[in-house]
Amino acid sequence: MPKLFRSLFGRVVIALIVGVALGIWFPHLGESLSPLGDGFLKLIKMVIGPIVFCVVVSGMASAGDLRKVGRVGVKAVLYFEVITTFALIIGALLAWATHPGVGMNIDVRSLNPSAMAAYTEHAKGLKDTAGFLLKIIPDTVFDAFAKGDILQILVFSVMFGCALAALGERGRPVARFIEDLSHVFFRVMAFIIRLAPLGVLGAVAFTTGKYGASSLKQLGMLVLVFYVSCFVFVTVVLGTVLRLAGFNIFKFIKYFREELSIVLGTASSDAVLPQIMRKLEWMGIKKSTVGLVIPTGYSFNLDGFSIYLTLAVIFIAQATNTPLSIHDLILVILVSLLTSKGAHGIPGSAIVILAATLTAIPAIPVIGLVLILPVDWFVGIARAVTNLLGNCVATLVVAAWEKDVDFARAHKVLNGVLPYEPVAVTVGEAADAGTPANVALTR
Repeated sequence: MPKLFRSLFGRVVIALIVGVALGIWFPHLGESLSPLGDGFLKLIKMVIGPIVFCVVVSGMASAGDLRKVGRVGVKAVLYFEVITTFALIIGALLAWATHPGVGMNIDVRSLNPSAMAAYTEHAKGLKDTAGFLLKIIPDTVFDAFAKGDILQILVFSVMFGCALAALGERGRPVARFIEDLSHVFFRVMAFIIRLAPLGVLGAVAFTTGKYGASSLKQLGMLVLVFYVSCFVFVTVVLGTVLRLAGFNIFKFIKYFREELSIVLGTASSDAVLPQIMRKLEWMGIKKSTVGLVIPTGYSFNLDGFSIYLTLAVIFIAQATNTPLSIHDLILVILVSLLTSKGAHGIPGSAIVILAATLTAIPAIPVIGLVLILPVDWFVGIARAVTNLLGNCVATLVVAAWEKDVDFARAHKVLNGVLPYEPVAVTVGEAADAGTPANVALTR
């Protein structure tokens, strides 16, 4: 037990169990712990924008050659689109096969539209290509950071990184400053992550206390099908992709178990952005590739979210007895390929993007989203875990494609021959041990 308490993974798991117990046996106390979870997520959002800016700019600066940056970017986006399409299709196929919404016989006239007002307002700018393109351009640079809109921050970061790389030697001092600044933000995030068990305790206790133990069964078929869909996607699609690259998906999952435990408790992958980047670099992936692929993937490679898009749309159609043609289904997938790219950084992103998707498909009533609001948090757990794994796999695959990974070192780390994360060593010891120069050498 003392060993379990010493690891972050152990403390998070214990906090999760305690949170569920408090929510079931002392529901009022559980609900009162909501500020713990909300405060933890606010602390994360406070620094995630600057971290994305620093790592993207540093990644582009360390790549040096803008042609290489462009090549890595094109390969990453191509990979994202192919894998996202698989995710959308898996969600649609399992929804058609299992019929999670059939038999509910919901009359849309009986649903309360006021519950959807806040979400549909955010969705208005995402339902067409022009709206989406305008949305990703910030009104000002500071506005993007103030709102925490990752997609807007990413656009500015890429432009800034390109300009910095084009300056050559004149831009070196700025690049070094941003590199140093990124270490400061990483250390701030490390302080915040120590509070993860409290954040998990508050979030789980509140949700269980508010909805009760029965909330785990509410719309249970939809939640179950989604979890099965994510499992199939991770083991079959991502597993096959990793196998082709020469790696094992289960060893990969074990490597990131500590980060996944935090995501499991908070239903957010933002909290572990610095840790996963550090561990990917520790595996032997070049810093420039990690710095480009991971932040981009946070907006463009939302695998778990993509599965949920098609699954939820078909669930609503089935629950409201709305017939769907093959044409409608193809339209759902095509529209989702666009709308899913605006998901990160939007309040209530899953419902907002679903609303944007449904407004482009008149056959399905948007008001049907009211049906899935009560289980969005439970679905969000698997959604965030799958998104995180998808981005980690994408980084390794793009690095292998670009020959930016040390395969021998990666296998040693995943097999446990080398430690799972950087330890406090001197630079000389690091050189003797073959530690990559681009890895931070402290915990």
